[in-house]
Amino acid sequence: MINALLLILLVVFVVLYWRQDTLRLKHWQRKYQNTELSEEQKQLLLRVMPIYKAMTDADRGKLEKHICWFMGEKRFLGRDGLQVNDAMKLVVAADACLLMLNKPWPLYPNVKEVLLYPSAYYANVTQRDVAGLVSYHQVVREGESWPGGTLVLSWHDVLEGNRLPGDGHNLVFHEFAHQLDQVTGQTNGTPELPNKGAYTRWAEVFTRAFNKLKSHVAYNMPHVMHSYGATNEAEFFAVATETFIEKPHQMRQFDAELFNILRDYYQFDPSDWQKG
Repeated sequence: MINALLLILLVVFVVLYWRQDTLRLKHWQRKYQNTELSEEQKQLLLRVMPIYKAMTDADRGKLEKHICWFMGEKRFLGRDGLQVNDAMKLVVAADACLLMLNKPWPLYPNVKEVLLYPSAYYANVTQRDVAGLVSYHQVVREGESWPGGTLVLSWHDVLEGNRLPGDGHNLVFHEFAHQLDQVTGQTNGTPELPNKGAYTRWAEVFTRAFNKLKSHVAYNMPHVMHSYGATNEAEFFAVATETFIEKPHQMRQFDAELFNILRDYYQFDPSDWQKG
């Protein structure tokens, strides 16, 4: 009798384990089925997020559903005395969810919390030189993405990223792109892709584009991406994401292959929000 009961419990456990993603999705669908942004929240996004205003009704609807999910599932904490309110959560969630517009829940499965500072902040850095000597110092930062699931953002720079939608710089896009990069367990400029062929194509296109940017920066030649993207492969992917969304026409002219591979990965074309 006891053995039979244990067998039944084991079978139930295995079934639940293999169906956990489906069950979790159904739970979220029920939980957020009737959850919508208020009219006040929509008006706020129309004022502070020009991309949201330029979107089609269908894209706005998808983004709003994602925002509701994100605000309900992620934790927001203030730092240096900043009191985080719902409006701050809304703006951060809107920018973050834009990258995942056509992706299914869960969005950013590794992200657990977002830390908001009032403005740029000091971060402790440990460095080891070629001789093995370790040094400790502080640097000023606008944001960070930690592999453990924490995003750190300067609220001032979050607002600036939305205030200037065509300058190719958006802190939230940048840091959440790092989270997409880190899903694989590495931070190397390559996010999770569907198959081996996609990884091969990604490596070819990104290696060439990264080297092109480094060359243009080194020789002071024109380039559409911010020069910070030439730092390493991880920063290149994050900066390329910012440029793709905020300067789609310029990126397509500068490097059509890079634009196309980012369009395929993100599953939307930001040029559609800049017509007219």
